[in-house]
Amino acid sequence: MFLSLTKRSFYRIAVPILITTLFFSCQKELSIEGGGIVVVTPPDLTTKVSASVSGFVTDENDAPVLGATVQVGTSSVTTDKFGYFEAKNVQVVKTAATVMVNVPGYFKGIKTWMAEQGKGAFFRIKLIPKTVAGTINGSTGGNLTLSNGLSITLPAGAVMNAATNAPYTGTVNVAAYWINPLAADLNKIMPGDLRGINNDGGLKLLRTFGMAAVELTGSGGELLQIAGGQKATLSFPIPASIAGEAPASIPLWYFDESNGLWKEQGSATKNGNNYVGDVSHFSFWNCDTPGSYVQFSCTVHDQLGNPIHYAIVKLTRIGTGEVRWGATDSLGYVSGPVPDNAQLQIDVYPIYYCLGTSSYTQTFNTTNVPINLGTITIPSFTGTCNVSGTLTDCNNNPVADGYVMMYRNNDYYREWVHNGVISFTTYICTASLPISFIGVDPANSVQSSLVNYTLVPGANAIGTIQACGTSASEFIHYSIDGTPHNLAAPPDSMYQSASAGSTNSYISGSQAGVNHYLYFSYDHTGIGVGTTQTLNNFYSSLLGTQATVTPPASVNITECGPVGQFISGNFTCVLTSTAPAATYNITCSFRVRRNN
Repeated sequence: MFLSLTKRSFYRIAVPILITTLFFSCQKELSIEGGGIVVVTPPDLTTKVSASVSGFVTDENDAPVLGATVQVGTSSVTTDKFGYFEAKNVQVVKTAATVMVNVPGYFKGIKTWMAEQGKGAFFRIKLIPKTVAGTINGSTGGNLTLSNGLSITLPAGAVMNAATNAPYTGTVNVAAYWINPLAADLNKIMPGDLRGINNDGGLKLLRTFGMAAVELTGSGGELLQIAGGQKATLSFPIPASIAGEAPASIPLWYFDESNGLWKEQGSATKNGNNYVGDVSHFSFWNCDTPGSYVQFSCTVHDQLGNPIHYAIVKLTRIGTGEVRWGATDSLGYVSGPVPDNAQLQIDVYPIYYCLGTSSYTQTFNTTNVPINLGTITIPSFTGTCNVSGTLTDCNNNPVADGYVMMYRNNDYYREWVHNGVISFTTYICTASLPISFIGVDPANSVQSSLVNYTLVPGANAIGTIQACGTSASEFIHYSIDGTPHNLAAPPDSMYQSASAGSTNSYISGSQAGVNHYLYFSYDHTGIGVGTTQTLNNFYSSLLGTQATVTPPASVNITECGPVGQFISGNFTCVLTSTAPAATYNITCSFRVRRNN
């Protein structure tokens, strides 16, 4: 996906890690100016192709999310301990293929791309937490304004139970998040690929002036929505640096999860430094100006003719300064929508950390037909690092099909290993770069310890990494009144995290293919092997009700490795609920990889 940004906003942001393969939808549109006749060919959302997609999922703190459920077409996979997922040769909608990530406590992470037979896609998806920003009385209505300026206003009696459509007059919990259109991680957190269907049914390229994610829940956790015939008001802050370019009135678009595209519905009016508009339901909402586009594509190779995967391609619209970014796939290919009938400049960087000077630049013009620049060969890059080594198992035999995870610049990269041979190329922008490796033997569910290394330009012989000694098994075993329930990864999902500034950690788990999930939290102050930590809460979807830990209970910590390794423990507790009035005896043991 290529994102539209102003010239000023380019200088304010760092390049986000973007989708590897982005494709343009072939669209025919005839507009007769002045005659009022518009003939639009609606997008084809039925034709499917077989495609593959992979990527990484992180939380709001950029920590990898283990066990996230990732839906691609009709296939479902889960992320591993590094937040990595991969779905191979799945049937997806060609015009708008989607990746949908579900993790309890977070808004859905959704990415859209134009799939093409024989081409892959890669995403880094950063999840948005469903943090309750405040409450509004469902009977009287009210207003809630976040510190960043996003405002939600509900009229009196305008809320209903989303499942039953029954009026709701209790306390409304409002989870809301403003998506800054100038955010450095915009392309990681926003849903879709900035394409939307307008009121005429045409597929358009969008330029965003701000988005919002909003969800309403009741006091019992039930999902709420705006009642039929009612509307709520959203007020979006407009960043000062683009306020002068913001039109007086702008279309509103909501994100349609059924097809992975934005859908035009209503409009917002500029009021000072905000866009204000009415909405009939809550989901993701977006303030955008639409435009026509064509498909851009090219392939990036090095001087030896080898494709460069994950090279950064920057496209700048000359005259307006709008910038769009893309990244090449494993074959060096990149494609995506760009403005039509425009003059553009392309800059290519071998990796997104190295944005000081591009390795290749060229200007070109678009018309109203797709444009392919063919193969671009970038000159020799002084920061090229060739990495070689060997991955062995516990018996010192080469790992037939394994991988090494390279951790650099706060991100993981997966490099596949076949027959024990580690061989790949990466790039650095400095004289050297400290990184770390973890070797993994998936067949035996074991991994190596952390291997620290300093990359330098040229040859980097990292020696032998033995994937042995550290069990990669993860589980949550628990019982309710003596009835056991067991989760194990894979295929089940589990995840550990702690919010910044909080003294609590939480662990969640979900069973693959079944609506069964749980979570619990505990105090992590002074945590270590042999310590006991206060258990704050425990919930299982099998209980069917919220319950409190009564009396206080403790978690016994039996393993506490560094971030990236594992935390293990066990506890027993009694839960008490009031609706219905009941008590539940819980026992639990767990082993989950630490994310922070």
